[in-house]
Parts: sequence; structure tokens; C-alpha cells
Amino acid sequence: MNQRCEISHVTKAYLQEFDRILKTMIRNMTESSLTASISDNFIIQMIPHHEAAIEMSENLLKYTTCIPLQNIAEGIIEEQTKSIGDMLEIQCRCQRPENCEEERCRYQRQMDDIMNTMFLEMGNAPSSNMLNQDFMREMIPHHLGAVRMSELTLRQNICPELVPILKAIIISQKKGILEMRRLLSSGMCRC
Repeated sequence: MNQRCEISHVTKAYLQEFDRILKTMIRNMTESSLTASISDNFIIQMIPHHEAAIEMSENLLKYTTCIPLQNIAEGIIEEQTKSIGDMLEIQCRCQRPENCEEERCRYQRQMDDIMNTMFLEMGNAPSSNMLNQDFMREMIPHHLGAVRMSELTLRQNICPELVPILKAIIISQKKGILEMRRLLSSGMCRC
């Protein structure tokens, strides 16, 4: 978290919770026990990613009065809760198709690069007393990470049941990125 000005007690509370959520997500995504299935490994690493987005959105909803951003945060909670349920439903079946070690290693190196970029960008998002903008500057790289991880996984030999989930993640996250960029550039939700 980069701090450029003196921050209020409310901002400190928001940022401390964001920092806790980010650290938990990083730990749960990087220390997870991976398997011989790329499909299963995607699910294992995406669930804590989605859980973090839900918690970040809940954290924002304690403080924001910006209606468009409330709608975005509520949409994130709804969509990613559903996505977690969908992934858990197919996880056992998606453990079965195994990938060769070389394929898994190549995939995981690329996943690690995507995740590390996302972690860095989220952690370096500027912090201010404008929580709405802070949230969007934190959530945009989070969404970009999900898009990149999903696109990478779609190019692999994966469980067919995972394909519609990946496509839904890409569509919803790209839509969210556009909405947040539009809000940031329009100057709405500046308080």
C-alpha cells in the first residue's frame, strides 16, 4: 500500500482489512497443494482468488455511498459466490483428467507469473482518503489476474466441464474492469 497523504481512521480501517485480505489470498493461492490435473489446480487456486474478491467487496460496502460502486461490489459478491459453487460442484470430476508433468510445470510457471504480477499491482495500488477509487485501483488488477489465469487455462488440456466456468469468469471480469475504468475516468464516486 502506497500512502501519499495523511489518511483518516476510516481509511486506515479499510486499508488494514484490504491488506489482511490480500495477504490471505496470496498465502492461499501460493501455498495450496497442487495435483496432477491442471483443471483441479485452477480450481484450487481460483477459489481463494474469488473469496478475496468477495471479502474486498464486503469491506468496501461498509464504507461506500457511491451507488454505482455498490452495485459493482454486490455483483462481484453474487457472481463469484456462484462461480465458487460451480467450481466446487465439478472439482472431483476435474481431478480425473491428469496432465503430464512437463505440461503442468509449464502451465504453473505461467500461472505463477500472472499471480505475482497481480499481487504486486494490487499491493502497489495507490492509497488515499478516497476509498471508492482505492477499491477500483485494487480490484482492476485482481480482475485482470482472473482473466489472464482463465485465458491461460482455456489453452490447456482441461476438463470440459471447466470451460463454461472459465468463459463466464472472462466475460464477467472484463465487464467489471470496463465498468470500474469508466467510473474512474468519469470522476464519479470521487468521495
